Amino acid sequence: MVTFPFLRPRRLRKNKLVRDLVAETTLFQDDLVLPIFIKESINEPEQITSMPGVYRYPPNDKLVNYVQDSYENGIRSIILFGIPSYKDEIASSAYDKNGVIQRAVKIIKDSFKDKIIVITDECTDEYTSHGHCGLVNYNNGCYVIDNDESLKIHAKIALSQAEAGADIIAPSSMMDGVVKAIRDALDGAGYNDILIMSYSVKYASIMYGPFRDAAYSKPAFGDRRGYQMDPRNAFEALKEARLDIEEGADILMVKPAHTYLDVIRLVKDHFPEYPLAAYHVSGEYSMIKAAAINGWIDERTAVLEITTAIKRAGADLIITYYANDIVRWIKEGVPF
Repeated sequence: MVTFPFLRPRRLRKNKLVRDLVAETTLFQDDLVLPIFIKESINEPEQITSMPGVYRYPPNDKLVNYVQDSYENGIRSIILFGIPSYKDEIASSAYDKNGVIQRAVKIIKDSFKDKIIVITDECTDEYTSHGHCGLVNYNNGCYVIDNDESLKIHAKIALSQAEAGADIIAPSSMMDGVVKAIRDALDGAGYNDILIMSYSVKYASIMYGPFRDAAYSKPAFGDRRGYQMDPRNAFEALKEARLDIEEGADILMVKPAHTYLDVIRLVKDHFPEYPLAAYHVSGEYSMIKAAAINGWIDERTAVLEITTAIKRAGADLIITYYANDIVRWIKEGVPF
């Protein structure tokens, strides 16, 4: 074995200036997307118990003020999740022209024009009485998600969001063919320039628990393992991503993020020409927050380390509830 005693890797780590100079991965504020919950039946921001520091916002001036503060901080992209006052079995409030998301998009676009990229989550779970990501039939004593009928609803939702002014539609249902259904609907209505950021690789993860609390979207029966991906599978992600690309997706996504770094790398290596988003989900956020509140970890250092790891794995965009904090911490200087 040949040794090279003159090579001392530690020289490249001797102080922060040198480490910053040779760092392979750097976080930027433009990498970040801020999720915002919009609730129809409130007039003031409402704290989410299971997600300390995160709030539900009403579709009024309080939402505009929050977006304004985030914009002044450096946030340029947001993704909206709606919580309607009315639910039914066909998610009709999700495609209502005066629905909670449609109103929120219009309010934000009226105030910020093209200064903010508005992404809308497109799904039915928050809007259905049963909490599933598609229409449900009862056959032979069991509930079944009707994939193909669900596509029609998802296309209607996406079209209503585009009409409201959304820049990017983000279908999260994991229904087979949903990207094509939405692309056809958008193009057919003249919205050829609206992007689709597909939740291409969305795992059936325990990490969504706090989100379901925040959005009141826990399934009333069963679970979502029949349409979301099995956490034991990695290479299946390539099939899901490839199908979405063929159907017209502009941006791919892996969800969750920091517990699926290997999948992020796998997808990026196979489809390097496509922008890749990673969603640092509610459970991942709340675990860090809980540990920090209890004094077990330094929150700032932990968040920056994990978010850097997500980017290092291959993510171009990172959706995170810590977006505003990360921007502030970047300005202060990454503590590595």
